[in-house]
Amino acid sequence: MKNLVSILIPAYNAEKTLPETLRSALSQTWQAKEIIVVDDGSRDNTADEARRFASKNVLVVKTPNAGSAAARNHALSLCQGNYIQWLDADDLLAPDKIEKQLKALKEEDGPKTLLSGPWAPFYYRTNQAHFVENSLWHDLSPVDWLIRKMGENLHMQTGTWLTSRELTEAAGPWDPRMVVDDDGEYYCRVLLAAERTRFVRDAKVFYRVSPSTRVSHIGSSDKKKDAQWISMQLHIQYLRSLEDSERVRVACLKYLSTWYPAFYPERQDLMAEAQKLAAQLHGKLQEPRLRQRYAWIRPFVGWKAAKWAQTTLPLLKLSWLRRYDKIQYMLEGDKSEPGWSGERA
Repeated sequence: MKNLVSILIPAYNAEKTLPETLRSALSQTWQAKEIIVVDDGSRDNTADEARRFASKNVLVVKTPNAGSAAARNHALSLCQGNYIQWLDADDLLAPDKIEKQLKALKEEDGPKTLLSGPWAPFYYRTNQAHFVENSLWHDLSPVDWLIRKMGENLHMQTGTWLTSRELTEAAGPWDPRMVVDDDGEYYCRVLLAAERTRFVRDAKVFYRVSPSTRVSHIGSSDKKKDAQWISMQLHIQYLRSLEDSERVRVACLKYLSTWYPAFYPERQDLMAEAQKLAAQLHGKLQEPRLRQRYAWIRPFVGWKAAKWAQTTLPLLKLSWLRRYDKIQYMLEGDKSEPGWSGERA
């Protein structure tokens, strides 16, 4: 009997991108699948767009707005699959993504094997997406995976994973406090229950860079900074529960150093907490450095303004690149990855 795969899609104000996402889900070559869309109280026509695809294999549910974690947890409560494929409402799966992963399972792999694959960012044209290899592109133990992720500032996008029901239940629900890095914290818990990760190079995911994805941008939001700090503490706690060694402490200190600038200099309370945690790891956090192209303006405008420029100006560049790509997409027509029929957003 084939494994049933549940493709779970939380959606909020996603009327423009959801149809293409659903087509990529429906086009999966793995036939034993169900698709559940939870509209998290959208204020646009997301629910109507989703209902266009409703069928015996596509369930559409509308709930009051409670955040992405609640929408994901609700979708999970409704599904029947042996494997769970999380999919955001603006991302795309290559047509054979799920099939490639399930067929990559080896004889020694049980339900505690966590499957992953590569991802690449795109704006509108998936044929412009570039897959860049990194040290997570390997079969790894959970502790080695987390050390590489935290020590090298890497991550695996939500849709890349294919998670067994056993691992999903062991991880528990998504945490509604995580208004940023919700997938990072969640998959730490999945990894705690896993025996190994299995990386499948041809199981591709396309991550859409759009204004909606900027939920991961912390900026000046105190709520997001608080959530990021909770996630950081949990990351370190989870990793040290698997192994408390010198290499783990080094990776944790690098992780703290990477994210310390998000709190500097406005959140003195979180800075003090981060220094305290660094001391427990036998280290100390240094004053963050601005990148060279922004450091020169600090003497003229001050640290806060220079930091604002460093975090905001790249977003403006991304906005212009996205606009250009949309124009090219409209001019070229749909030349997306073969296997699904795209719809212009």
